[in-house]
Amino acid sequence: MTAIDIEEEVATLLRGADQRYTSGRRRLISALKKGGGPLTITKILELDGSLRQSSVYRNLTILEEVGAVARIDTRDDFARYELAEHLTEHHHHLICTSCGDVADFSLDNETESRLDTALHKAAKAAGFDIAAHRLDLLGVCTKCSA
Repeated sequence: MTAIDIEEEVATLLRGADQRYTSGRRRLISALKKGGGPLTITKILELDGSLRQSSVYRNLTILEEVGAVARIDTRDDFARYELAEHLTEHHHHLICTSCGDVADFSLDNETESRLDTALHKAAKAAGFDIAAHRLDLLGVCTKCSA
């Protein structure tokens, strides 16, 4: 999805919830695009010094509610935020259980297809209908294991 497509989709999502796509929300979406992965609020504020912390919290909540932003909870005190997958691309997360760092990773198409098939089979056996999947791998990053 291009940057313009993302902007249009976020605006559409917000309009559907009777919300406006304000300049602050545009800057927040821009910071998330620039960040290249899941970001803490501290990192978002570092990327765009014009954003106020209180408005970032409030706007992230609204953007998450309309489906433009996804929240990733880790074992540390800081949630991470990223653009929702339908605005970017399908991916998974490596979550460090020591420092809370989150990194994105993708699988090749063949592996992703086999994983999707296995997950659908497991869900069907449990009487569950999958809409999508998200895979978080928990472990220790290279910085913490050194």
